[in-house]
Amino acid sequence: MNPTRPLKSRIDASQGRIPCDLVLTNARYFDVFTCAWKTGALSIFDGVIVGVEDPLPAKRSIDLKGAAVVPGFIDAHVHVESSLMTPGEFEKNVVSRGTTAAICDPHEIANVAGTSGIEWFLKCAEQTKLDLRVMLSSCVPASHLETNGAGIITGKHLAPYQSHPKVLGLAEMMNFPGVIHTDDEVMNKLEQFSHQRIDGHSPLLRGQALSSYLVGGASSCHECVFLDEASEKVSKGMSVWIREGSVARDLENLIPLLKMETSTSLGFCTDDRNPLDIREQGHLDYLVREAIRRGTAPELVFRSASWSVARHYSLDKNDIHGNIRMGAIAPGYVANLVVLDDIRSVAIREVFQKGIPASELQFAKLPDPSFSNTVKISALTEADFLAPKGRVHIMDVLPGKILTDRHVGNSDDPGVAQLTVLERYGHFQKPAHAYAKGFGENFKGAMASTVGHDSHNLILVGTNAGDMKVAAEALAKSGGGFCVVQNGAVLAQLALPIGGLMTSQTSAEIHQQLTALKEAAKQIGCELHEPFLQLAFLSLPVIPSLKLTNLGLVDVDAFQLISLTV
Repeated sequence: MNPTRPLKSRIDASQGRIPCDLVLTNARYFDVFTCAWKTGALSIFDGVIVGVEDPLPAKRSIDLKGAAVVPGFIDAHVHVESSLMTPGEFEKNVVSRGTTAAICDPHEIANVAGTSGIEWFLKCAEQTKLDLRVMLSSCVPASHLETNGAGIITGKHLAPYQSHPKVLGLAEMMNFPGVIHTDDEVMNKLEQFSHQRIDGHSPLLRGQALSSYLVGGASSCHECVFLDEASEKVSKGMSVWIREGSVARDLENLIPLLKMETSTSLGFCTDDRNPLDIREQGHLDYLVREAIRRGTAPELVFRSASWSVARHYSLDKNDIHGNIRMGAIAPGYVANLVVLDDIRSVAIREVFQKGIPASELQFAKLPDPSFSNTVKISALTEADFLAPKGRVHIMDVLPGKILTDRHVGNSDDPGVAQLTVLERYGHFQKPAHAYAKGFGENFKGAMASTVGHDSHNLILVGTNAGDMKVAAEALAKSGGGFCVVQNGAVLAQLALPIGGLMTSQTSAEIHQQLTALKEAAKQIGCELHEPFLQLAFLSLPVIPSLKLTNLGLVDVDAFQLISLTV
């Protein structure tokens, strides 16, 4: 290859004047443009498909013997930090499962560490084999109703990163009230990114309010829960990403919307998916498999899982940074490919990342993070965990949803547990308290997490002050993470010392500890399938209806703090 003229070399390879790097013969490949299957040989040079007809001369040939080939899957919206893994460990676990690109919002580490967290993530994205593209975090913090570690990230803070080769635009604009009511800082960001993609985040928003939000520039939503909600958004020009994370599981409700006429407006995303589910079920391949299992035509699923997302983010075009278009199996597209032994079960034989088999990828050592010792709390007493009693607002936890319902009841009603959020960045504020129902009628003890979306303060649920104190102290000592406590003893714990969000351990090590944590949670009576991420979202004040931050109980519908007692 001529390193100074890659385009000429690719054309030369496409004409057989120089050998290709690889040719995949006897392929049955999927054409996303016509939703049809075709047969041919996929000739690859410099990571790019240069021929799909007869095999071209190549240094290496692999006979697929009629196996199906589809474009690599693109995760339309993901927070890598929610996998608890560093980007380097994350890519090792998802590329082999068919995820060859991901649209990332690093706002978890941004809320903890500010722009230094974004810079670290961008440096990692420059070196990963997995094609990580970044949407710059729009809402740090998510609202004025909480305290994070980074303070406020303004448009001026984001400006130096806008032209970065990995940056596509502005990440999920969670402050939809700020859009509708034309908050000055929100307007500044929307205008600053008006020439780039702006991701939306508008749970349950409909009618004229949705229309006003769209006028602001948001172009996608991954927060749809109901079919008619998603349908309205598609009809108003939004792309809808069907989400199936570890807590928010919306695929069953939304998959009936995926038809030929909507397939270019729908994609798939994991948003927040933990390593247990990735290892045991899969990553995007799980969503693709489930969509097909539920009766959707495989062709529509494969199109939405690749080209539709690429098209939305203009990844189907070459750019000024030298990035080659992706999302299809066609000449001039990057050779991100998934080879399937069976289409309906999505049985993956091999994945090619820029023409290199995943089994042969050499992953780079990524930059070391420097976000340790982020859990800074004052000395605690049991009195710090005594919440007001009596007639109170109660959060109703909905399994598999990050939305909550609400009701008024007594603090000592059966199945009601106490929630506490403790600011953990050294401001030493008094903890805030609330009550929740849904962890289990026989729940007894405490669980704690420093993964508390999106400001990531220390959030606990428990039935007695002693166990809650022990849990908080255990996480402060480990630099963050998850733990389960009963009768004053820590039954299980996972340390997350990188910003209180991630660990440098392998996914196998994380899997082992998460399994022990889930067993311990079950042992103390927790009935939730995903207890820790479910707990984490109870402090996110941009998802209806009732949430708890370090500043107090939030009525998300009214977007204001309210009294716990009634």
